[in-house]
Amino acid sequence: MTRPSANIAGVWDTTTRASTITVLIADDHAIFREALRKLLENDPKLSVVGEAGNGRDAIRLARELHPDIVLLDLCMPLTPGLEALREITRVAPRIRTLILTAHIGDSAVAEALELGARGVLMKHAATELLFKSIHMVMAGQYWVGRDSIADLIARLRERQAAPVAMPSDPVFGLTPRELEMVAAVVAGCSNSDIADKLAISSKTVKHHLTNIFDKLGLSNRLELALFAVQHRFAAGRFN
Repeated sequence: MTRPSANIAGVWDTTTRASTITVLIADDHAIFREALRKLLENDPKLSVVGEAGNGRDAIRLARELHPDIVLLDLCMPLTPGLEALREITRVAPRIRTLILTAHIGDSAVAEALELGARGVLMKHAATELLFKSIHMVMAGQYWVGRDSIADLIARLRERQAAPVAMPSDPVFGLTPRELEMVAAVVAGCSNSDIADKLAISSKTVKHHLTNIFDKLGLSNRLELALFAVQHRFAAGRFN
């Protein structure tokens, strides 16, 4: 692939097709940015349109370039990563931000998701997971790089403890059985755990979850758990 030329602002002069996923890399290590850009160039569906070496430039380039994806490191000079994430979500809410970091705790993951991040990927993750996470996030899903979300949801529940006004339809059209499913997902139960607890088959569990996803306009269990916590499903009703 022919490498496009870059100007001083870190914007790559390149023409992309409508089907190409445009990416902005925001990391304070120039060598890492260079390696990451070369890696992403291996996927013909991805195009790096800009690079930022600090949080302030990440916000500016996100506003100017409107990339589909921002790969954002948390440890950024001038404007820290989470502050940059907050501002990027505010000025360009359609951008999907994927946190790319060397280390992060559950509290920081929860805060990042609350601030608008669509996922978190560790820098030491396998290469194929980088590509998979980008494409999954572009497909409207979340990526947190873990099998269990119970600890993460617990952190979110702690952060969402303040009372809020309930929506006009606090159950969003869900049946009592579907509400039980939501409670189980928030608790971190697997499909087999739910089947055992409710004395139903795993196939029935999958059927209920599919109906719930359709009713709420969601795609997966993490989105469901986040939705439930954000709308206070876990407060009182399901405890």
